[in-house]
Amino acid sequence: MKVKQAKYSLKFNAKNYTKETLKLEGQDVAFRAYRDVVYTAKPASVASESMSIFIPEAYFQKGGTVNGYTAKTAPIFLPNGVGGYMPGDSKEPSASERMSGGANASLVALSKGYVVAAPAVRGRTTVGDDGKTYVGKAPALLVDYKAAVRYLRHNRHRLPAGNTDRIISDGTSAGGALSALLGATGNSKEYDAELRAIGAAHERDDIFAAMAYCPITDLDHADMAYEWMFNGVNEAYQHSAPMSPLLPLKAGSMPGALKVGDAVVPLGPGPVVQGDSAAADRPDNAPVEDSSAVEMTQAERVASDQLKALFPDYVNSLGLKDRQGRALTLDEDGTGSFADYIKSVYAASAQSALDAGEDLSALDWLTIENGMVKDVDLAKYAAWATRLKAAPAFDKFDRSSGENDEFGTTDNTPRHFTGFSLTRDKEAGATMATWDDVRRMNPMYFIGQQGVTIAPHWRIRHGAKDRDTSLAVPALLALKLQDSGYDVDFASPWGKGHAGDYDLAELFDWADGICKAADTRKK
Repeated sequence: MKVKQAKYSLKFNAKNYTKETLKLEGQDVAFRAYRDVVYTAKPASVASESMSIFIPEAYFQKGGTVNGYTAKTAPIFLPNGVGGYMPGDSKEPSASERMSGGANASLVALSKGYVVAAPAVRGRTTVGDDGKTYVGKAPALLVDYKAAVRYLRHNRHRLPAGNTDRIISDGTSAGGALSALLGATGNSKEYDAELRAIGAAHERDDIFAAMAYCPITDLDHADMAYEWMFNGVNEAYQHSAPMSPLLPLKAGSMPGALKVGDAVVPLGPGPVVQGDSAAADRPDNAPVEDSSAVEMTQAERVASDQLKALFPDYVNSLGLKDRQGRALTLDEDGTGSFADYIKSVYAASAQSALDAGEDLSALDWLTIENGMVKDVDLAKYAAWATRLKAAPAFDKFDRSSGENDEFGTTDNTPRHFTGFSLTRDKEAGATMATWDDVRRMNPMYFIGQQGVTIAPHWRIRHGAKDRDTSLAVPALLALKLQDSGYDVDFASPWGKGHAGDYDLAELFDWADGICKAADTRKK
């Protein structure tokens, strides 16, 4: 007999809250917390499709304001906790957070007068409440993020505070990709079937702005971009305890267990670390990083050469231009105006460090004259930054990456997402994800598409020593958005690796600027 699925109300209950206070720089931040709000009517996983909503206490007082905002005008901050395409927990306000080194973005947002809506979302290891199938494979995490936006809009007159026309997403790594996807796919009908299946509200799901830190995105071209940047660096730091395909779901087993040698290791929160080299600011569920490097195999070096050779055609197909209208292209050897553009981004980052008084004279990849960065050598940069991932970086020939698992099946079989790797997989029966799922996980395909509402404002950051993906990936996203007329703030902060939320003061200055300017124009 078929068990009837529980159905949840999409009406927000404004009476179900607790009053709480946290300290931020010695000052009290008082707010009301509405937890465990299920945001879909027919969730595949209740725990993964619930959110917590936090509202500054001041908005419950007559005439209360914070940072110039009122209950009616307060922007809504929508952070996600996704890393490694794993399930994302609700980003609760916290005075002590590992990546930021202090208060997390949710607490800072509350102190600035933002309403915080922090959804949990499904990830690649999420097992449905039926206990039988994996329900978090692509594009489930984006479907959930959209459903959270729709829930907020559905309850715009029931929420005690928050302007649902000022929703701002935020995420890091795979969560940065998720934030970018939400910003780039507003109201696209390509996700309607999945949204109906979970009982999402019938509302818009476009947002006002997207913040993306080091987004692991454009996955079907990310291997090419990585080798364009790191080709010639033949040692990789991601090698110990390689991840084999995820184990099939069995009764009593933990979703997402990995087979490492003969041992079965359940995936818990936090990054998987080998040795003592993992940076303290790496996101949760970031790839394995070791303190020593291992030489790539000959097959991996060949793959690196082949992937690098494919990248120019992709870049040239995009028809991108810089702010001065100059075409950004690559020659067959990987040089050209797009390479010059990437150099300029790194040069600007290094210049900011010089201006702040840092001594960069030991860096052989920079040409510095009279306190000015004159040139960047990308090959020497790659050697300095070091290579994290052996080729291919994302679509592994043996389907052992987190991204292969993200594109896996509901019975937990990982799949390829590029023809390059599929044709080099030696295992009989290896399969590829559907084209629909591959394209629906790439924001590049939606920019300029008719019927899609793109977020008008974007802030994208990729650390100057980030080698989890190539700077080219977020650069191409930023350029395509910029060329399409959207407001884009893109930079590569000096001294930062694969991390996010490290510049919260600047982040919320930017957010305040776009929100208050929009409110002024509205008046």
